[in-house]
Amino acid sequence: MTQTEPSIQPMIGLIGGSGLYDMEGLEARRWVKVRTPWGDPSDEILTGRLHGVPCAFLPRHGRGHPTPPSALNYRANIDALKRIGCTEIISLSAVGSLREDLPPGHFVIVDQFIDRSFAREKSFFGTGCVAHVSVAHPVCPRLGDALEAAARKLALPVTRGGTYLVMEGPQFSTKAESELYRAWGCSVIGMTNMPEAKLAREAELCYATVAMVTDFDCWHPDHDAVTVDQVVKVLFSNADKARALVQHVVPTLGAKRGPCPAGCDRALEHALITAPEKRDPDLLAKLDVVAKRVLG
Repeated sequence: MTQTEPSIQPMIGLIGGSGLYDMEGLEARRWVKVRTPWGDPSDEILTGRLHGVPCAFLPRHGRGHPTPPSALNYRANIDALKRIGCTEIISLSAVGSLREDLPPGHFVIVDQFIDRSFAREKSFFGTGCVAHVSVAHPVCPRLGDALEAAARKLALPVTRGGTYLVMEGPQFSTKAESELYRAWGCSVIGMTNMPEAKLAREAELCYATVAMVTDFDCWHPDHDAVTVDQVVKVLFSNADKARALVQHVVPTLGAKRGPCPAGCDRALEHALITAPEKRDPDLLAKLDVVAKRVLG
């Protein structure tokens, strides 16, 4: 095989809620317990083949949603997905809307994040092996293109591009905070995609987010009129749309490919700054999968 021929067989990792992993047509399905040096991921990972493409589904909060956003082991989740062979990650998240033109039921393929979380471990690297990884463009445009094309083919209500404000939670915003984030130009608000996106980049995994709007955030004058029944109805509708989207995008992403044009799979190329003789062997051992390509 020459260098110009596609050589990477993708494995698609999907992170989302219960409606996502109940996927029709997933063959050879098996729940796998993955151990990582960072602790346990949110749950076992459901592996299988969808339209012949190897896939792995991770329930972000665990089955039954026992774990709140701040308590998620983001490092273990990303490590586990790479450890079983994932090359790209599609994240699907319920969010609130910060814009009038993004109503409940709308999908946003975000391209930027503002990280306002503060109680989470945000890096695989640290004392003993320091790395500074660029996340200027945190979403893989190749994945974004494929998701947009699939959504438009399905005639889903979708917007390409937007900023996802990640708050710590578990409480929702005050109205003053909501108005502040709108003034910043943010599109949607949620609690889960950071440090998920940063860690995916450190692990040299292509990553994209589909933000699924369930309601308007508290800035909206009609927010108080929203009932739990209405939100649940939107959640179920969004889950149906998300399954359809995954069904359509996986065959596109499953073809053999070359290196990521955006360089997501080479993010650590010039990121390590600690001299080899000063690197901590214990930390290097924990980076056995995440940074194997550059550490050898």
